[in-house]
Amino acid sequence: MKILVVGGGGREHAIIKKIKENKSVEQVFALPGNGGIAKDATCVAISATDIPAIVNFATQNKIDYAIVAPDDPLVLGAVDALEEKGIPCFGPNANAAIIEGSKVFSKNLMKKYNIPTAEYEVFDNMEKALEYLETAPIPTVVKADGLALGKGVIIAQTRNEAKAAVVSIMKDKMFGKSGDHIVIEEFLTGPEVSVLSFTDGKTVVPMISSMDHKRAGDNDTGLNTGGMGTVAPNPYYTEDIAKQCMETIFIPTMNAMNSEGRSFKGCLYFGLMLTPNGPKVIEYNCRFGDPETQVVLPLLESDLLTVMQAVTNGELSKTEVKFSNKNACCVIMASKGYPASYEKGFEMTIPESINNSVYVAGATLKDEKLLTNGGRVLGATAVANTLEQAIDEAYKLVGQISFDNAYYRKDIGAKALKAVKN
Repeated sequence: MKILVVGGGGREHAIIKKIKENKSVEQVFALPGNGGIAKDATCVAISATDIPAIVNFATQNKIDYAIVAPDDPLVLGAVDALEEKGIPCFGPNANAAIIEGSKVFSKNLMKKYNIPTAEYEVFDNMEKALEYLETAPIPTVVKADGLALGKGVIIAQTRNEAKAAVVSIMKDKMFGKSGDHIVIEEFLTGPEVSVLSFTDGKTVVPMISSMDHKRAGDNDTGLNTGGMGTVAPNPYYTEDIAKQCMETIFIPTMNAMNSEGRSFKGCLYFGLMLTPNGPKVIEYNCRFGDPETQVVLPLLESDLLTVMQAVTNGELSKTEVKFSNKNACCVIMASKGYPASYEKGFEMTIPESINNSVYVAGATLKDEKLLTNGGRVLGATAVANTLEQAIDEAYKLVGQISFDNAYYRKDIGAKALKAVKN
């Protein structure tokens, strides 16, 4: 089989490595891929959002199956365009990808179908938003409606911070058109849990839970990032909570999308908060999370391609999806200064012996040398019998990788470890 993977980050690298375990896979193309992915796939310099070029490439190269991994091309209708040409895909159609593409849509969906989430108000007028903030409970959360590279959310601790956030998003357009509409919502407290799930619109199969670390600095300080590391499973996510989420969130969301004529097929990501009043949805993503994918897929014992094809064909209920009982930890190595300003172009050294444990996110190949080319450069993932061992092994991997200006958090998994020991 010839497989096409749209995207070029650590998530895509993890998907590609897992897909290649299937013996029927002869060739994998990554559009655009990156210098690190080039070890595992043929990278083609086509942007993930250039839908006509992707479709053209897929038809010319007789692609048997396509996996559209990032949010932007999904929201832009990449799956629709490929399917029109008869190419089966993993990923939702554009009308279902709106669950991530518009926070206003997803909040209204949850309200309509009684899916637990934070209280909220929607605004398309800045003055009215500012007026509302005069009396709104503080702290509060201000969200841009559209996609913003996972960064369109500002947690405001004071009224002035909240107002500044509204002005930045709606007037200064810090997230571009994504800020034409905003959601101002209740600030929830409790442990956060990420649950990726496979769904074919009829069956929903949650994957192993994980815990992301969003802040740039140790002890959850500094700016919000696309993720500095993950552990799986998440110790706060007990069997009882999993059962409750299945009944009150996962199945109701799948059914709600069906009722709206937006059947979701692909990976539906549930960002949850375990509040004192039960689990609530913070956000939905219409795809594999990054870097959650780098800890969840290494624990998948079933064949990923088989599961994906079952999703595409509406046969998920007949397909085994099995995860190991082990633990995984992924530490992200970033460029110093991320997510603000940082330098690129430093040579990276990754020993051949640990290649299988490294997912490259931001790198380019120049004269056969791998150079840094992004904020998040790579993820180093270890799988072990206990969480403590997985964390320890992940940091040992990090110790073997080098590039100038490398930066990483030293406390990935510490909070989870505390929960395990309690």
